[in-house]
Amino acid sequence: MLSMYPACFFKEENGYSVISPDLDLATRGDTMDEAMAMAVDCLAGRLHWLKQDGDPIPQPSPMNAINLAAISKELEIEPQEAFVNMVSVDVAAYAKEHFNKSVRKTLTIPAWLNTAALEMDINFSQVLQEALLAKVRAR
Repeated sequence: MLSMYPACFFKEENGYSVISPDLDLATRGDTMDEAMAMAVDCLAGRLHWLKQDGDPIPQPSPMNAINLAAISKELEIEPQEAFVNMVSVDVAAYAKEHFNKSVRKTLTIPAWLNTAALEMDINFSQVLQEALLAKVRAR
């Protein structure tokens, strides 16, 4: 399911700044393509983590409700060009690809431990993940 939020794009000397007023996000890119990619990444990340944390997800404003002049004044910027554009992302698909992606790790353990664990049908990946999570949370 697509999530769509308006974002303000400001052309500046060295690229584009992007502000998403509904989600209190800011990012930038050297090119328009990079700025849009960063806006998508920020949108997906914010919505994903709001949902993960059980926090309320704000409703998107209508594009015509965004006041570029007021936002420019608040940010104290005088852009060469400014416009509002909808940024959309399938948060679940984006999270699966970027936030929840698994990586393969190679490790070495003693042969006796490998034999004992195999005899007990222990899932090596699950045990390693649980141990790493416990270690990370303890910090």
